Amino acid sequence: MTSGALTAGKFTKLALRLSPNALKIAVGGAACCAAALLAPQTQMGLIGFSVGAVLLWSSAIISVAARRHSASRKRVHGLISEFVSHDAAPSFTTDIDGVIGYENAAAVERFGGRGGQTLLAALENLFAAPSATLARLQSRALAKGAAREDVVMRQGHMRLSVHLLGEDGFLWRLEDIADRGHGAHVDAISLPMLTLSKSGSVLWVNDALRRLIGHRDRQLDRIVNDLPLRVGDIHMLAGTEGRIYARTAIFDTENGQRDVYFLPEKAPNVNDWDAFDALPVALLRVGLDGSITQSNRPAREILSVTDTDELNLGDVVEGLGRSVVDWVSEVALGRARKPEFVRASKSQNDTFLQVSLNRIEGKDSVELIAVLSDATELKSLEAQFVQSQKMQAIGQLAGGVAHDFNNLLTAISGHCDLLLLRHDRADTDYGDLVQIHQNANRAASLVGQLLAFSRKQTLKPEVIDLRDTLADLTHLLNRLVGEKVTLTLAHDVGLLPIRVDKRQLEQVIMNLVVNARDAMAAGGEIKIETRNEILTSVMVRDRASVPEGEYVLVKVTDQGVGIPPERLQKIFEPFFTTKRTGEGTGLGLSTAYGIIKQTGGFIFVDSVSGTGTSFSIYLPAHTALAEAIVETKKPAVEVIENQASRGSGVILLVEDEAPVRAFASRALRMRGYTVIEADCGEDALETLENPELEVDLFVSDVIMPGMDGPTWVSEALKRRPNVKVMFVSGYAEDHFSEQQARIPNSVFLPKPFSLSELTATVQTQLQ
Repeated sequence: MTSGALTAGKFTKLALRLSPNALKIAVGGAACCAAALLAPQTQMGLIGFSVGAVLLWSSAIISVAARRHSASRKRVHGLISEFVSHDAAPSFTTDIDGVIGYENAAAVERFGGRGGQTLLAALENLFAAPSATLARLQSRALAKGAAREDVVMRQGHMRLSVHLLGEDGFLWRLEDIADRGHGAHVDAISLPMLTLSKSGSVLWVNDALRRLIGHRDRQLDRIVNDLPLRVGDIHMLAGTEGRIYARTAIFDTENGQRDVYFLPEKAPNVNDWDAFDALPVALLRVGLDGSITQSNRPAREILSVTDTDELNLGDVVEGLGRSVVDWVSEVALGRARKPEFVRASKSQNDTFLQVSLNRIEGKDSVELIAVLSDATELKSLEAQFVQSQKMQAIGQLAGGVAHDFNNLLTAISGHCDLLLLRHDRADTDYGDLVQIHQNANRAASLVGQLLAFSRKQTLKPEVIDLRDTLADLTHLLNRLVGEKVTLTLAHDVGLLPIRVDKRQLEQVIMNLVVNARDAMAAGGEIKIETRNEILTSVMVRDRASVPEGEYVLVKVTDQGVGIPPERLQKIFEPFFTTKRTGEGTGLGLSTAYGIIKQTGGFIFVDSVSGTGTSFSIYLPAHTALAEAIVETKKPAVEVIENQASRGSGVILLVEDEAPVRAFASRALRMRGYTVIEADCGEDALETLENPELEVDLFVSDVIMPGMDGPTWVSEALKRRPNVKVMFVSGYAEDHFSEQQARIPNSVFLPKPFSLSELTATVQTQLQ
């Protein structure tokens, strides 16, 4: 009712704008009517009378509408006044300029009569920066209808709320709220402190600090003489009778403010060290020999000790890299001020601390104050970041090495294919060429394994039934495990299909089985289980979150020696191995991890030393019906027929590696294609400037010096939109899948590729 009553419609707004001129409109109308009566029989007289009548009626309507809106506004303001008149919280109504129109009894009692003044004048001494706060709240109320904000006062906190009344009126309410850790609690333990805003201005000073320095001030530089503030350091406070030395403790609050505590060397009204138990910071008093002479409650809690009597600093922390006595001596002599990261040795969990030691000079001796901060989360994030950086660096190295190797292997296997075309099985060189071809393929497999743990290999997923895949693999696995080890398979009857790269998954299973065999030198049983697993909620484990859904779970369990707990979190790292030197490369599990992660699955490990190890692989179930996919097995050596089908067309081949370009151009020309060569994208674009040149297909490497493949192809397609595209690369397709998706009629052929793979892909594109 309030909003509707105070909000004017379009007609009412117009009437309110014209109401100051209503009398002039009426006078004009009367004049027109009088003039018309003097000439009643003429056409001009009739027109004048009509205009006058319209003006008179308009004046009357404007006056009535303005009076109705004014009466409605007064009625609503009366209702609001009646509603808030007995409110215990001070309330005001203001116009758009902040001028107070109404104030309830609580406001008058607290601020005195402020009618006709601005709200800013009433609140300017109540809290810091009132002008900006009021302007910010009024802007939010204009946009959203209401706003509120909690502000810090000198003696507590206040919630300031505002509601929009109509289009240009506001109802303000000031409500005192419960104190948030300031005021009485801090004053009771007599600890001097102040609160700073995000910008560094002083919001609040407690009574203990005002008594200590003898004055109150809003500017920090007039309270502390040696800014900036440093945690744990001794600062000079500006007292009325001279400088006061006090150590600082600074804490960030949830709303972005900072609470600064000052610990005087001779703090008034402080009962020795016991008063510091109330501080939310862990403090120790340490002697020059490293012994702990005193401690407060937070320090004992974070160190997991009930008492520090007869304890040395070295007894409760570890990991300094040097003796505690040397560290304490350096700090006492003023040579070391840098905080140290240590581990709490008495804690059952891994608790890391940041320790700052600061010296206190007394009359007869020098002591140290240790400020302890919990840095467990920081160290955990640091470890994750270092691991991420290490994996990223290894992945980049593997990708670069694989790219160069794939170029070399493409040239080797390609030219080998060309030689095989000129030799038959009766030639004496045929066997040597076959060996070259086989070893080039083996090298290509090793490069794929190198890429696996960095999740950059090219996968060829297909829908499979895992039971059939393991059945085909069983014969090979039995040969791998030997006679001392028994291999057992157990499958769920209604196992769901999965969509994976079959050969890569076989590689994972083989790696896990070989590791299980090596862990059982005296023999035992390796059990491979598969079953459906339905997660109704997110499963969080080992810093990984497995989304809810249907999965196929593969478990590989052995009865071996197990993995020590301290090594369990590192087994998926590249080059980390639990085997002796020369028995393992450390790439097996990292390869398995990379394959599973790139497939979209998850792999976890459970192990008990002396009992065995179990690897659990969660693979997303393929909900669509599995299609019967028959994979044609390729022979060990790819036979290249001389009578292969020939094609026709013009191909622009762009490849920066000369051996690869030479092989590809010869292979395509042998199949009847016209090939134009270029060693970079810039040369390709220059070649295409000839308008008479007709090109049917672009064959381009992806990564090249200067313009890369997708860049120059995108530019060329602007003038030749109908040309089809084929990309080749030693990197995986995922490396540039987003760029390729923007290029129509494009396919990808990974390196190394054979002669038949190249010509078959080209022929398919040109069909």
